[in-house]
Amino acid sequence: MMTESNEFLCSPPKKTVRFGGTVTEVLSKYSQGNRTEFELLKHQLSDPEIKDAQIINWLREFRVSVNYLTSEYEQLVNIVLKLPWLKRSKEVVEEYLAFLGNLVSAQTVYLRPCLNMIVKNFVPARVIIREGDVYISDSEDEDEEDLVARFNTCHRALQMIECYIHNLLRITVYFPMLRLGILELIIEKLLKVDVSVSRQDIEDAEENAISSLKNISAPEETLFNMDEDEDPQQMSTNTTNELMAHPEAQRLDACLFLVLSYIKDICFQHGMFDLNTAKDLYKDLLAIFDKLILPTHACCHVQYVIFYLCSFKLGLAEAFLEHLWKKLQNPTNAPIIRQTAAGYMGSFLARAKFIPVVTIKACLDLLVNWLHGYIDNQDAGSRAFCDITFHGPFYAACQAVFYTLIFRHKQLLDGNLRKGLTYLQGLNFERVVMCQLNPLKICLPSVVNFFAAITRKYQLVFCYTIIERNNRQMIPIIRSSNGGDTAQPCSNPLDSFFPFDSCVLKRCKTLIDPIYQPWEEANVEELKGPHKPVKPGATPDDEDDFLKGDTPQNDSMVAEMTPGSLELYQRSPASSVGSPPHKFLQRPF
Repeated sequence: MMTESNEFLCSPPKKTVRFGGTVTEVLSKYSQGNRTEFELLKHQLSDPEIKDAQIINWLREFRVSVNYLTSEYEQLVNIVLKLPWLKRSKEVVEEYLAFLGNLVSAQTVYLRPCLNMIVKNFVPARVIIREGDVYISDSEDEDEEDLVARFNTCHRALQMIECYIHNLLRITVYFPMLRLGILELIIEKLLKVDVSVSRQDIEDAEENAISSLKNISAPEETLFNMDEDEDPQQMSTNTTNELMAHPEAQRLDACLFLVLSYIKDICFQHGMFDLNTAKDLYKDLLAIFDKLILPTHACCHVQYVIFYLCSFKLGLAEAFLEHLWKKLQNPTNAPIIRQTAAGYMGSFLARAKFIPVVTIKACLDLLVNWLHGYIDNQDAGSRAFCDITFHGPFYAACQAVFYTLIFRHKQLLDGNLRKGLTYLQGLNFERVVMCQLNPLKICLPSVVNFFAAITRKYQLVFCYTIIERNNRQMIPIIRSSNGGDTAQPCSNPLDSFFPFDSCVLKRCKTLIDPIYQPWEEANVEELKGPHKPVKPGATPDDEDDFLKGDTPQNDSMVAEMTPGSLELYQRSPASSVGSPPHKFLQRPF
C-alpha cells in the first residue's frame, strides 16, 4: 500500500451521494466472485453528470488501491481514464494527475493507455471550424495509438495542428530523449506543406489579396471626403499585415514560427545563451537535415530552422558549413546530394549576415582549391569535356562560388581595395572559367551574368567571350519527366535552387530578416555601367577592349534578373485549400 502524505490522510472526504462500498472493498468482493457492486461502481463512474466532489473522492480511493488494479481490472481503469477531468476544477485536475502518477508507477501495464489518453487531449475537443462552405471538426476516432497517427487526424484545421505541435514541443522539454523523434515528425509534416506551394504562388496570392482590398476599400468620389487623412493603401496593408493570403502559406507560417520560437526558447535559458543545450539541439536538427531536408528538392522555408539556430553562435554556423563541405567533397555520396550540399553552402555563405568575412574567405579557399584540384585530375582524363552527368558536383561548386562572390564581393573588397583585389586575383577564376569543363555553360544564366559583370568590373576575368561562344554553340538540352511529346528546352540543367532565398512568410520573416543578407538593387545599376580605367598619359585607343569599360551585351540580363530568381525555371505543384488563421499559444516553451 502506498504511503500518503499527512495532508491527504487528514483531509476528510467531501460529502457526496454514492452507492456501494469503497474501491478497495469492491475490488475485494469482485475477486471473490461478487460482481454486483463492481458493476455499480462502473455505472457511477460513467455518469455524464458526475460532480467534482464525486470525482475527487473516487480518485482518492483509487490512488490508495493502485496495487490491486492489475490487468484483470483493465475495463475499470479505462473508464477512469475517460473521466472528464480537463475542464473541471483545479482540485480535480491535481487529483487526477496524482492518480495517473501512482497508477503508472505501480502498474506499468497501463503506461500506454495513459499516454494515449493524454495525447488525445493535445487538440481541442469537438472544435468546429468553417472553411468556405465546409464545416470541419476533429475526429472522435480512438483507434490511433501514437503521436504520428494522432498528427494525421488533426491535419485539416490550423488551430488543431498548431495546438498539437505546441504540445508536442512541450513534451521535449520534459523528455529530451524524445526530441529527435518529435522534431523529425514535425519537420516531415511541414516539408510536405512547404513543397506543395512555391514562393511565386505565395507572392502572387499576396499581390492579388492587396489588389482586391484596394478595389474594395477605394473611396467613392464625393464632394467632401471625411476620411481624406487616411491612406486606403495603408489601411489595406495593415489589414493583411499578419495573415498570409495563401491558406497553405498561412498554415506553414504559423507552424514554422512555433518551431523557430521553440528553438530560441531552448537555446536561451533565462535570457542567457546556453551553448551546451544549443549543441545538443544542433545535433538533432543536423540529423533531421541530412535525413529529410537535404534530399528534399525545392523546399522554400523549412530549412530556415537550421539557419536560425546557426545565427546564435558562430561556432554552430562554421560547424554547419564544415558539414556541408564534407558532404560535397566525399565521392561516396550520391552526386545529387553533393550538388545540393554545394547549393546550401553557397546560399548560406551569401545570405547569412552573421557570417564574418574571414569565414567567407576560408570557405572560398576550400571551394576554389577543390575546383582547381578537380580540373587537374580531369585534364589528363578522357572525360575532360562539358557534361553534367559526369561533373555535376563540380558545376554545383562553381555556381556556389559565383553566387557567394555576387553577394559578398563588397565585403571582400571593403576596407582595403588593393588587398581585396589581390585576394580575389589569387583565386585564379580565369583558369576555372576557361577550363575545358566550361562551367559558364551549365550554371544558371542569372548567376553567370552577374558573375561576369563583377569580374569584368574588377578586371579579374573577362567572361563575355565565352558566354557568347556558348550561346552560339548551344544545342538545346531536352529534358522530360512526363514522357511523350511534352519535352521542353531546359534552362536549368543542374536543376539547382537557392535554399536560402528570401523568406516570404510574414511571421517567420520577423525572426529571419534581422540575420538575413538581402539583395541590394543598387548592385544592378552599379554593374551596368562600369567606369573605364585609363592609364595616365594614354588615350582610349591605347587600351584593349578589356579595359575600355564598354557595356557588355548581357547587361540587359543583369538589369532584369536577381541571383536568386529561379521561378522562371521551376514551379511547385498547385496548392490545396487550407484552414482559416488563428492566433493563440503565445506562452513560451
